Amino acid sequence: MAVIALASGKSSGVTCSSLALALSSPRPSLLVEADPAGGTIRAGYLAGEGTAQIGLHRLASADRQGTLAREFRHHWISLDKEHSGNRMLLPGLTAPAQAPSMARTWDSIAELLAVMDGQGFDVIIDAGRIVPESETQLSSRSYPAPLLRAADAVLLVVRSTQASVVAAAPAERVLKEDLATHGTGADALGLLVIEEGGASTSNVQQWLQTPVLCALDFDPDTADVFTHGQARLRRTAKGLLRSARTAHDRLQEVVTRRRIQLRPTHYSALA
Repeated sequence: MAVIALASGKSSGVTCSSLALALSSPRPSLLVEADPAGGTIRAGYLAGEGTAQIGLHRLASADRQGTLAREFRHHWISLDKEHSGNRMLLPGLTAPAQAPSMARTWDSIAELLAVMDGQGFDVIIDAGRIVPESETQLSSRSYPAPLLRAADAVLLVVRSTQASVVAAAPAERVLKEDLATHGTGADALGLLVIEEGGASTSNVQQWLQTPVLCALDFDPDTADVFTHGQARLRRTAKGLLRSARTAHDRLQEVVTRRRIQLRPTHYSALA
């Protein structure tokens, strides 16, 4: 069980990668669509399922009314009905203008996600494109910075191309400094590499001076299904979901090791 946040310096497949991790988890999973630019999974992959009456944008009001914890699960919808509610989505904002209203609610949501982790869920957070407040700190007004700061691991999604690495470099610096200052430490940050270009994962790791925690196959057919609809998923889902299952094993090792380092007595007793 883990809380994993994904982000990017530029559009690099964060949503597709988040979906792949949520759908391939060996445990129940909750995908939180926290991109301040707005959510796309409900309109795309789920083909419009659900209503505007549920989703992340409603939780700010619930928080102000003191009912957030009670209403939280009521804003989930199923990602995959064949798993009997074990693959869930908290749909995202319906417009970027709603992002500032979430500023005071992100911390409360981070606490609820920790509860979900404790109840056996893998929590995957799609945090979208990095929104910096400065060269060393994430924006606390429009970006879900508290979710990243509380996560077990933060994955900067980057493609194995020079252009993607260059675009990711400023985000890597901001994330590393912010997590060191406000989070659980700069070592919470790692790379998720989409193996699209000619560069190796070791090259990407060397260029960004950040460890590669996992890699996903470049699988445009499955990515197209994740973006536009799930009707053809079984037929096309090959490399991406297979590599996502391998990524889970690697991430669980990383999370277990970090938790023991942060709270050695507690987690050693559970081992």
